[in-house]
Amino acid sequence: MAEEDQSDEGAEAPKKKGGLLIGLVLAVIGGGGAFAYTSGMLGGGDEAAKPVEKELSADLAFIPMEPMTVSIGGPSARRHLRFRAELEVDSAGQSDVENLLPRVVDVLNTYLQSLSIAEIEDPAALLTLRSQMRRRIDLVVGGDRVHDLLVMEFVLN
Repeated sequence: MAEEDQSDEGAEAPKKKGGLLIGLVLAVIGGGGAFAYTSGMLGGGDEAAKPVEKELSADLAFIPMEPMTVSIGGPSARRHLRFRAELEVDSAGQSDVENLLPRVVDVLNTYLQSLSIAEIEDPAALLTLRSQMRRRIDLVVGGDRVHDLLVMEFVLN
């Protein structure tokens, strides 16, 4: 009986390894096929591989904001952030957004002063900060009036 148990265990080990090997091969083939399809190698993926293009009207206007200099950090580590941006809007709504510009400057000034130096020095900081500023601008002027926030200057000294 002891011999029968050993022979059963020995037979199951190659079966388990064979199933694992087959699964691994199928995963590699599936991944390669998906890559080939989305990259256009197999004729598919033409639409999926194209970057999404933002449709903009021809009558755009850019509203420059006055440069801001904001104090960052505590008294012992006082540094300054110089920030300048422009708002991309439709020409038709330019005057409405310009009338709200003091509120936009106020909300951005308040947000930038609340940041720590570590948050600004992070390599991905500008992307995160830009989206946070954009969200605040949308709350002030209305979600559909400003198309984009273009950061023209962002210097910490």
